[in-house]
Amino acid sequence: MALEIERKYLVDHEKWSTLDKPNGEIYRQGYLLTEPDKTIRVRMTPDKAFFTIKGSNVGAVRHEFEYEIPIDDAQALLDQFAVAELSKQRFKIEKAGKMWEVDVFHGSNHGLIVAEIELDHEHEVFELPDWILEEVTGQEQYYNSALSQRPYSTW
Repeated sequence: MALEIERKYLVDHEKWSTLDKPNGEIYRQGYLLTEPDKTIRVRMTPDKAFFTIKGSNVGAVRHEFEYEIPIDDAQALLDQFAVAELSKQRFKIEKAGKMWEVDVFHGSNHGLIVAEIELDHEHEVFELPDWILEEVTGQEQYYNSALSQRPYSTW
């Protein structure tokens, strides 16, 4: 059974704006199911698509099953079955041997920037970049599935 061990952080807008970073990739992400104990998501990038099932969080850990699917299938699933969607630009930045994924949200989530780091185990020690503000791991309003239904602009 696949496990995702991930911690989330808010990003300092000012430091982020001055950071030398790679080009980000636009994601279209929709949810076929959003319940407290499970989500089913379809994600499209410009050249790939994924079908993902996630269980509920226990701290920074949850079950995750992710499979690449044809882009045409993802488009159809999003257009016909998504109950909620969001858009974001993801930047991948390596820092001290770890890969950070930084999401700059668009649309009704504009203004929100969240950084995620996947870990090998829940108590792994790692270095925080100076552009990190505060940890929001486990705060449900920052889950992408929650943001697709209760956007940042409505808080």
